[in-house]
Amino acid sequence: MNHTYLIAYLFVLYWLAISFLNKRGYLEKYNITAWGPVLMVRTTKGQKFLDVLAQPKKFWRAFANIGLPLMFVGMFVMVFIVAIADYAFISQIQGDGLPEPGQFHQPRNILLIPGVNDFIPLTWGLIGLVVTLIVHEFSHAILCKVEGIRVKSLGILLAPIPIGAFAEPDEEQLLGKSKDDKPIDKKIATRNERVRILTAGVMANFVTAFFAFALFFIVLGAIEPSGNILITDVDENSIAIDAGIEPDMIITQLNGVKINSGSDFALGISKADIDSTLSLQVIKDGTTKNITMPVQKNDFDRAGLVIGEVVVDSAAQDAGIVEGTVLQQIDDTRVPSFGDFVGFMNNTQKGQVVLVKTFNRTSDNCEVVNITLGAHPGKSDDNRGFLGVSQHTGGGIFFGGITISEFPAKEYLHALRSIPSMLNGLTGWFIIFTLPIFGFGGEGFPGFGDLLINFYEPAGWAQPLGIWTFWIANSALWIGWINFYVGLFNCLPAVPLDGGHVFKDTLSSVFNKILKNEKRSEQISHRIITVLAVMIFSSFFLIIALPWIFQL
Repeated sequence: MNHTYLIAYLFVLYWLAISFLNKRGYLEKYNITAWGPVLMVRTTKGQKFLDVLAQPKKFWRAFANIGLPLMFVGMFVMVFIVAIADYAFISQIQGDGLPEPGQFHQPRNILLIPGVNDFIPLTWGLIGLVVTLIVHEFSHAILCKVEGIRVKSLGILLAPIPIGAFAEPDEEQLLGKSKDDKPIDKKIATRNERVRILTAGVMANFVTAFFAFALFFIVLGAIEPSGNILITDVDENSIAIDAGIEPDMIITQLNGVKINSGSDFALGISKADIDSTLSLQVIKDGTTKNITMPVQKNDFDRAGLVIGEVVVDSAAQDAGIVEGTVLQQIDDTRVPSFGDFVGFMNNTQKGQVVLVKTFNRTSDNCEVVNITLGAHPGKSDDNRGFLGVSQHTGGGIFFGGITISEFPAKEYLHALRSIPSMLNGLTGWFIIFTLPIFGFGGEGFPGFGDLLINFYEPAGWAQPLGIWTFWIANSALWIGWINFYVGLFNCLPAVPLDGGHVFKDTLSSVFNKILKNEKRSEQISHRIITVLAVMIFSSFFLIIALPWIFQL
């Protein structure tokens, strides 16, 4: 059964169960409210704990006061991002038309729900989300205690996994308005007190994000590459399969020699004798083991460079070369690695005729063909010959039934470590904001997952921690990123977000100084914030929905 349908089926069953329990009064009995499939689980416990946390009142007031300018900076940044997104979307409509709906237009990818959002892994995302909700809502509750506003309850939103949390203050005290317009006979928060309470959540998210990212980059400093060579494919019925070699293994040593590149691997196998054995040290799922693989004569006959991509209308395509073909030799020069291929092609001329030997893995036959090299597309002043093949998307080195490719583990780790030094410009902040989604080249960096973790190992002080080093790094990454994202999102000047309430109070204060009429100032600020909220949320809706609507 398709996983999407299974999840939908289980969700419907969950919703039916919630409806049944709600009608029978079981949920109300335990202070739980159902809003459709969403459960609001409340508790009045923890009040004394909040009182203890709120004791350093000067600290918490200073904490929230610092958060106010940060919120306005975040507000400006988020409004700017929304404006840029709208401009890009409108420009695309006017140019090439509406984009094809894809992952970014999926409603589930707007919500920060781990396991539902395609970009947020379940385990690390859930850790990050729980921490984010706790620090955000606890900060609201603590500032309520500091300012003498009653906290009626604390709670969590479930659907069925946690999707939110809340601190439920006495709204009459916080907002100064009663539902029935009767006089309020208890303390009412001043505007400054209310702003501090609302700002505290965003400030807590930013502070948590700062320390989480700091921990992440500290841990990165204690991680080193363990290997660059990945086994991407193993032919069925090959000796490699019988030897226990599997895809996604990382080769760290060949015959006792450390392997750092595809050229090292090619050089190592070139020294092997027929009917001898290759001793491979490999890593998979954090486990290192040694594998011995026999070497046969036909292994050398079939070895070469696997072509991952063939350029359209190139000399290679005209000659019938397809993706997955093994390029073995050009003229009298063998090309066991991509470096060897590039080295040969740099000494050719456009229009030169070369003799190309390939191996077709499907038909198990070698083929030899004369090819006239073309000119480099878009480079009229480049006289080198152009064959039109590359290693991208599936290329590598083929030997003994296995295909290996090279991953720049050292360079990738260096790029991650370099992010803090880039935060003095927009590029660094853009990378932080989009790291799990786009990464450095559109691939995204969700942390050290099942495959990526094999390229690295703990070093120095982290070595005794073993696999826990990567757990700490992944947890810190997602705690930092979700807190940063939620903090920024809550800065938007749109009610019911914290930024909307703070912006409304700020506008009301400004207008009151000008008009000397508090009621009129409240009305004007309410209208402005309502318009902003409609504009912002409409932008999100249209960017997500229009590509789907026009596909109907």
